[in-house]
Amino acid sequence: MEKSDAVATLGEQAPALASLLRPAQVRAALKANDRLKLYLSVLQAAHAHAHHPREAALDLSREIAAADITVRAEADWLHDLPATAASEADGALRVPDLPRLALRLADDLGVMARPLVEGDGADAAFAERVTHWHAELNALSGPVLAAAQIEALTHGQRARGDSLHIMVMDLHKALNRLAAGLSTDRIDGAHCWQLAGDDSDRPRIAAFMRGLNRTAPLKFDHPGLDTAATRDGDKLLIQNDIGTNDAHVLVIQVDTAAAPQVITLTYSDLHRQRFGFFQRLLAEVGAHWGQAEQRTTQGLNQGDAYHVGTARFEAHDEAELAQQLEGIGERIVFLIDWNRARKRLLHFVSREGAVAVLEASTRARAGHMAWLNAGAERLIWDAMAAQGPSQFRLGDRLDQVLGEAEARDFLAGVLINAAHHPNAPALLLDQTQAQLARRLRGRRGDDDLLEEHAAYCHALAQGLRDALAHGLERDAPAAERLAARAKDWERHADQLVVHARELAEHQPQWRPLMQLLHHSDDVADALEEACFVLSLLAEHVDATPAIDGWTAPVRQVLTELADAVLNAVQDHVKALAVARTLGEASAGDDQSEYLSAAWRVQQAERHCDELLRRARRELATQCREQPDAVALTLGNELAAAIEQASDALLTLGWGLRERTMQRMGVAAA
Repeated sequence: MEKSDAVATLGEQAPALASLLRPAQVRAALKANDRLKLYLSVLQAAHAHAHHPREAALDLSREIAAADITVRAEADWLHDLPATAASEADGALRVPDLPRLALRLADDLGVMARPLVEGDGADAAFAERVTHWHAELNALSGPVLAAAQIEALTHGQRARGDSLHIMVMDLHKALNRLAAGLSTDRIDGAHCWQLAGDDSDRPRIAAFMRGLNRTAPLKFDHPGLDTAATRDGDKLLIQNDIGTNDAHVLVIQVDTAAAPQVITLTYSDLHRQRFGFFQRLLAEVGAHWGQAEQRTTQGLNQGDAYHVGTARFEAHDEAELAQQLEGIGERIVFLIDWNRARKRLLHFVSREGAVAVLEASTRARAGHMAWLNAGAERLIWDAMAAQGPSQFRLGDRLDQVLGEAEARDFLAGVLINAAHHPNAPALLLDQTQAQLARRLRGRRGDDDLLEEHAAYCHALAQGLRDALAHGLERDAPAAERLAARAKDWERHADQLVVHARELAEHQPQWRPLMQLLHHSDDVADALEEACFVLSLLAEHVDATPAIDGWTAPVRQVLTELADAVLNAVQDHVKALAVARTLGEASAGDDQSEYLSAAWRVQQAERHCDELLRRARRELATQCREQPDAVALTLGNELAAAIEQASDALLTLGWGLRERTMQRMGVAAA
């Protein structure tokens, strides 16, 4: 006999005693809620399998375990039921065990509704709806559900009228409110009742609330984050309402009898991107996620799938358990209105960029609510408009002007700054405009990109010349380290070209730069190739005792060749620095200094041609004295790569000269 049934026999004392039993009823009702949602999921899975019989039926093992279905036969029956379903004419569904499933639904609906429809404060409206659905469920005596019956049981669109699904959601909300009012204790804001008698649950709940309360102010006045906690046997149950959406649910079960102790967290979300975001957040505190599942409920999320997953944490002691609970609590606030913020950010960056911005603001524990409250996209648009039409044209996206990475960094900074100044919108707007102006001023323009790329070319040329001067062809480890550094420099130089290409795709004024950067990249590629060939040669020399590196004449001419390229790169760097200051009104000395540097770059190419021929002659002479085809081949490839860099420098110099002469108002010859 249920305790509530026994209380009913006590006559006038029943109302007073019922209030003592209400927490237990609420706890049983919340467990019934889990089972009801599971049964409806089983019915939906059966419907999906009937219409797509060739696809594997949805695996609900984790949901069955999370709903605490511990009787093996019952768990197996629920697991296998979807595969037994078949479609009938006119959208009907045949489920052989439908009467058994309907009985489970009716029984748990009664358990869930009991605290709300019995005793003092009974809700007559709920009672009427429960009576109606009991009648509907009890009428399901056969194996076939008509299409209209499936819709009536599972839809979630209130405009279509009541449904069993809506009934369960409404009861759940009312139970949460009732649980808050019935709680016999409050631990740092959590409503708690019937906790462990030895007070062992208190520090666990306090740890969860410590994390929750640390970041809760970031939701500002948005509703949500109410927490309830109770105990059910060996399990501490913690539930957080997150926000206001019916399908956005988070339930935590802490199995304190297990060794190690286990936290099981069940999470459902309408939005795939937010679901993945939360998975990554909880992975930071040790979550191991099972396979996420997609479900569809008519009328919910506009008919699109929503996502359900279960995470498992293991804690070997109380300190680790507290750390995990605190980490979970700390991260929940960042789910509130996450998708709204993501959609606002799509005006400025890509989908991946929007998620990256939100993850950056989350790592900074700033969130996005302050930015949303401050105007969100209007704040950014106002800042862009304040820069003037020379910076942003109508229709320009932020990442098209700044580049993807730069735009992400700027937006993340705005979100973080908004959290620091939530009550000063005018100040935030001024700061956002100033930050964007600094980004634009500090943005690598065409001169900056060319100079930065030239700096990598200089590092490559300097490293190669020093390596030849110090005989690295006989030091394989050192040559290998040089090749690795050269590859890294060349990769960074490539990234500058990619960045400029992204800008040029959307802004025509960047396109003339691309040709110059491609020529500059040819210089970097040739020098990196030379460093790589040198490492191969050093490896060969190290493995061939019969040879001892190059002869003195070979090393001398190769060093002279590398010196000539290094000097040409230095003159190119100087020419770039002077060229950015030139215009029609520039001084004659500045113009002369630029032309002299540019002329030396051109002269270097001729000198390198002569040195390449000398190098080949000396290498051939060495090969006659010390026959080694590999050393001869690699030596020739090395010399050719160095000389190729001088060819690219010549082409680059001519392009830069034409551009600079136009700046000075002179037609290039």
